[in-house]
Amino acid sequence: MTDAEKTEAPSLLVQEGDVAADYLEGLLDIVDLDGDIDIDVEGNRAMVAVLEVNVGELKHLVGQDGKVLDSLQELTRLAATRETGERSRLMLDVAGFRAARRAELVELASTAIAEANRTGAPVRLEPMTSFERKVVHDAVAEAGLASESEGEEPARFVVIRSA
Repeated sequence: MTDAEKTEAPSLLVQEGDVAADYLEGLLDIVDLDGDIDIDVEGNRAMVAVLEVNVGELKHLVGQDGKVLDSLQELTRLAATRETGERSRLMLDVAGFRAARRAELVELASTAIAEANRTGAPVRLEPMTSFERKVVHDAVAEAGLASESEGEEPARFVVIRSA
């Protein structure tokens, strides 16, 4: 990556976050919901969170097991792509759902890592979304172990191997 590209990347991610925030504000207005929008850049991704103003009001934007949130994230990515001309990889969180799920997955990964170290055998986890698998892969790598995804969507899962 050239110096110009390195300088452009954060600017593009900020623009992506701004576009996403505008899109989400419009959506909240249409469905008459209140939410505060927080924009951040983490690594090479724009991170956008819709925070609850009234407890429980945004649960419909999360849906069962985050399915509505996943769809809303894709729509928001499309809006950002349309405006920036670049493929969006932004991550969207609503009402802290992804943050809470990330914490659960790190705990699950820690338990599986301990089991892999104790037994020396591969540990296969239940099928997960790509977001969930990424969280587990990152936790496994941080612990110094190896992991890989196996299977076909929607039944793709992580296998953890001891070092």
